[in-house]
Amino acid sequence: MPRLPQIRPNVLRMAPYVPGEQPGPGERIIKLNTNENPFPPSPRALAAIRSIDPDILRRYPSPTAELFRATAARVHGVSADMILTGNGSDEILSITVRTFLDPGDTLAYPDPTYSLYPVLAESCGIRVVAVPWEPGWQLPVQTLLASGARAIFFANPNAPTGTAVRPAAVRELALAFAGLLLVDEAYVDFADENCLDLVRELPNVMICRTFSKGYSLAGLRFGYAIAAAPLVAEMTKVKDSYNCDAISILAASAALEDQDYARDTWQAVRAERSRLAAELGQRGFDVVPSQANFLLATCPGGLAADLYRSLKAKGVLVRYFAKPGLADKLRITVGTAAQNDALLAALPG
Repeated sequence: MPRLPQIRPNVLRMAPYVPGEQPGPGERIIKLNTNENPFPPSPRALAAIRSIDPDILRRYPSPTAELFRATAARVHGVSADMILTGNGSDEILSITVRTFLDPGDTLAYPDPTYSLYPVLAESCGIRVVAVPWEPGWQLPVQTLLASGARAIFFANPNAPTGTAVRPAAVRELALAFAGLLLVDEAYVDFADENCLDLVRELPNVMICRTFSKGYSLAGLRFGYAIAAAPLVAEMTKVKDSYNCDAISILAASAALEDQDYARDTWQAVRAERSRLAAELGQRGFDVVPSQANFLLATCPGGLAADLYRSLKAKGVLVRYFAKPGLADKLRITVGTAAQNDALLAALPG
């Protein structure tokens, strides 16, 4: 009788990525655990989806999403050959790992950060080095440089802390580093600064962005990288042949064009972020100052697991990480004013 085929040892050893909980069908829940934008997508994006010509679905999409590349080039002030699109920024991360790192190479990143990084690396037989952040969530430049890494990834603003590294510190690291520095800007739309200028200046810096946060299109799955054209050309060899579908290309292009609408939602999130942080602080939480659309809050008495379960029982989902350094904290997505009020009302008196 045939037996189960052999699985690669590194896959057997690795821990999987654990996504945030999703409500069941028909379950009424206030979902503040996976950092979605609480506001609707751009009306232009919705109109683009509704107006799709059936022929667009019958044919293969543009393999390199030329409509979006032209749009992003215009919005960001770069050339179209500096844009690479992906099925969410997660695919951009995967393409980056497969383009720049050989089995046995090292990927370094500050820790804690986005927990998909080690999963992608270890699935390809790549060694990972997790470097603790310096006090005050400062970038550990010298320790990262000493790691022997061929590539460094870090989220900026960072998840799950919401903290941000100034571009000057990122530049210092990039100038001293011989490998690829990927700045994961998934949450940058809610921040005061970004690293786009560094991509124009330094050939070893790449940024990646997503439509899941700032543009309210997490269900669509679309992301992109901005990097030096020669890097994009090599990454294009590695990506799937038609990795972005026709619907997502049209909708993402329309959403990116609608910058006025997007900025209005970002400002609303920022305002609620400030209000929610102040309210939590008054209730005894120690809240990390955030540049993202979520807050990392140390719970009074450190009883984060108990509070997570209590909120869930009341219909409010937040994120709890049972990991060293995070086990006394909750990560709370910033919702609408009504959602945030419901969260606050569900907290113990």
